[in-house]
Amino acid sequence: MGNFYPVALPILNGNEKKYVLDCLDSTWISSNGSYIKKFEQGFAELCTTKHALACSNGTTALHLALLAHGVGPEDEVIVPTFTFIATANAVTYCKAKPVFVDSEPDTWNIDPAKIEQKITPRTKGIIAVHLYGHSADMDPILEIANRHGLFVIEDAAEAIGAQYKERMVGSLGHTAIFSLFGNKILTTGEGGMITTNDESIAKQIALLKGQGMDPKRRYWYPVIGYNYRMTNIQAAIGCAQLEQAEWHIDRRIQVAGQYYENLKDCEFITLPTEKEWAKNVYWMFSAVFHSFTEEQRDEVMQRLYQLGIETRPFFYPMHKLPPYQHLQPASEFPVSNRICSQGINLPSYGSLTSEDIQYISANLKQVVTQVHEAK
Repeated sequence: MGNFYPVALPILNGNEKKYVLDCLDSTWISSNGSYIKKFEQGFAELCTTKHALACSNGTTALHLALLAHGVGPEDEVIVPTFTFIATANAVTYCKAKPVFVDSEPDTWNIDPAKIEQKITPRTKGIIAVHLYGHSADMDPILEIANRHGLFVIEDAAEAIGAQYKERMVGSLGHTAIFSLFGNKILTTGEGGMITTNDESIAKQIALLKGQGMDPKRRYWYPVIGYNYRMTNIQAAIGCAQLEQAEWHIDRRIQVAGQYYENLKDCEFITLPTEKEWAKNVYWMFSAVFHSFTEEQRDEVMQRLYQLGIETRPFFYPMHKLPPYQHLQPASEFPVSNRICSQGINLPSYGSLTSEDIQYISANLKQVVTQVHEAK
């Protein structure tokens, strides 16, 4: 095999090494240090929020956000079924119940028109996931939440830099979370961030993520907390990434634009959308083979891998997974059932060249056509 194109690749082309070495020289390598506060302040500025709080990963960010909003036993939280499992798991960590909603057929995000019918007296809030880099339709979600007295958490793990009606994701709901895993647009290797404009929520998250220690009384713990902190080394990498945030985001959009141009005429492929009110940052550039079975989709992936092109399937919807499949019947989710079996993510990192994208696109079109003709 010649060149190999992974699905994701971190781009560390700024001051990452310089700042990490500074941490090593200073010996501030754990969960204290100047880079943490600097990273939080810079992230809040990026998202146009008052507060940003760094933590160990996107899943712990979700858990902290739910805890700060008071989610506990017997509560219900509305979640899109088509999402990464962490969204549902974090609700379960709180001993609450995730209630699933199907997707919009075009954006693949939670369908606002199907939310209200899932609200019960036990519903505490809604998690709106900005899937693969495209924002959910937030205004109707927030309107429903306000009418029923519910919180809204944005799961923006995959959507750093995305916008909704010229507003930054992370600033739209009551609280938002981000993942900074190695395959994300901005990365700290592992890491997460929580943004909010609510002072009381920010204070509660800060308390919970540091074992619950009272900020005014060392080693006094008024609540049961968690060790969900980010290290100074991770934050140092994050600071370097933030310095080039615009470049990282623009490169994803440029890569997506080249895929669009190369693939737009393939009759078997449905490409990701960008609503007129959205700025899609294309964390993953995705394709849905609209007339294929899951087995045919998998065959396309296998053939591409033999050509040096790694892909990955769409997430399994939550209602299909063993921990959650007993909660709601699969028949409630026709859109998610379809797209999860037909969708793949293509290599989507910023260092791909035009020649790389041309190679991937040409082989994808050829393989998809061959598999379709072999039906």
